[in-house]
Amino acid sequence: MRKTDFSWGDFLPRVAVIAIPVALQNLMTTTGSMIDTMMIASLGQQQVGAVGLCAQFSSLMFSGYWGFVGGGMMFFSQYWGAGDDDGINRSYGLTLTCMMTVGLAFGLMAVAFPEWIMRLYTDKEAIRMIGKEYLKIVGFSYPLTVLSMAMASLLRCTERIRIPLFGSAAAVVTNISLNWILIFGHLGFPALGVRGAALATVIAQAANILVVAFLAWRSRHPYLLAVKRHFRWDGILIRAYFTKCFPIIMNEVMIGLGNMVINIVLGRQPEEAIAAVAVFRTLEGLIIGFFAGFSNASSILVGKEVGAGYIDLAYARAWRLIYLCQGFIGAMCGLLLLLHTPILTMMGMKGGSFRIAFGFLCIYAVAALIRMGNWTQNDTFRAAGDAAYGTILEIVFMWLMVIPCVWTAGMILHLPTLLVFACCYVDEPIRYVLMQVHLFRGKWIKPVTAEGKKAMLGWKPR
Repeated sequence: MRKTDFSWGDFLPRVAVIAIPVALQNLMTTTGSMIDTMMIASLGQQQVGAVGLCAQFSSLMFSGYWGFVGGGMMFFSQYWGAGDDDGINRSYGLTLTCMMTVGLAFGLMAVAFPEWIMRLYTDKEAIRMIGKEYLKIVGFSYPLTVLSMAMASLLRCTERIRIPLFGSAAAVVTNISLNWILIFGHLGFPALGVRGAALATVIAQAANILVVAFLAWRSRHPYLLAVKRHFRWDGILIRAYFTKCFPIIMNEVMIGLGNMVINIVLGRQPEEAIAAVAVFRTLEGLIIGFFAGFSNASSILVGKEVGAGYIDLAYARAWRLIYLCQGFIGAMCGLLLLLHTPILTMMGMKGGSFRIAFGFLCIYAVAALIRMGNWTQNDTFRAAGDAAYGTILEIVFMWLMVIPCVWTAGMILHLPTLLVFACCYVDEPIRYVLMQVHLFRGKWIKPVTAEGKKAMLGWKPR
């Protein structure tokens, strides 16, 4: 068994090198979404609500492909730690194929059946018509979004963190500039309203991909553009891949469907509440952006050492990453509450919608501290090879506890929107305790590499 002593002096700079660029990338993306919302808010609260509901359909797509991202990152990071170039290339090709299948399917649904999608999410006719026009265009961005996410996942796991950051910067600048031109009709272009925002999103995603591909080619990244080596699969790899990924895929699909049910309930609240939900989801992205930095750090810093056979070091890093994540998330939520008045006002919230949006933030500030701890633990388990434990807990609690509570509160008892929203987080404290017990037992370390499997012989957590 290979051992390496834990050192804070080595650990914190490694976390920073990974987490800060990822957090900055997500911060830029969220800032772009906030500016989008501010621009669309000038058109009216119905437009804000419609685009927000369309974003929930995008979130369902995210759930469809994120299982492959989580599984892929487990393979990328462990093969990276073991120095297995062929393993990285082939697992990336398989991950990309699965992800693009999801992206193309959702893009087709958005373009061909926008009316059906909007009817599912809300019973407000005016909001449905606006969302229909937006979806018909933004659906073309879905395969591009999925491709950029696959590229970013591979680059991060092979410690080329800055390339996706530059790609996101190009996308945000492009999106904001084209929003200004196309939404309001500047520089001689027609004023397209929400259709202009959708078109800007499509072009921005294309810019992201072009910048990332160019920088990967310029830096001679050995994997991203090695297309001929991506699709040399065999039965052993495919079985191993889907065996490890299946729990993650099921987790994301079932949670995505559960979130769809929650969004259906929220989409039948008053119009000011629907607009407040749209703004909240944008601000939630700010918190999740910082979480994503620690999530990627867990996948890389833990998965890499598991793959290389340094089990003690992986274990020592895991629980420290989780508590660091919770500390930063707590600070971010506090800052968001302090600045809520100017932020919500700039995003078009006033009167009832302002009060509801602020209520969402207060509830989320408490829930996020526990929720992000759960998410980071689950991502850490997945990176180390255990895709089942967190998945089972999340699915069981979502469908047996959260969904019944939300549906009963919103559709049967017709309770106030804030109480319905609070029901979305009733399971988090219970799952956190169960996840902590599993974390310190160390049974989540399940390597996929020969080096890692050999190191596990006789290993016990210290």
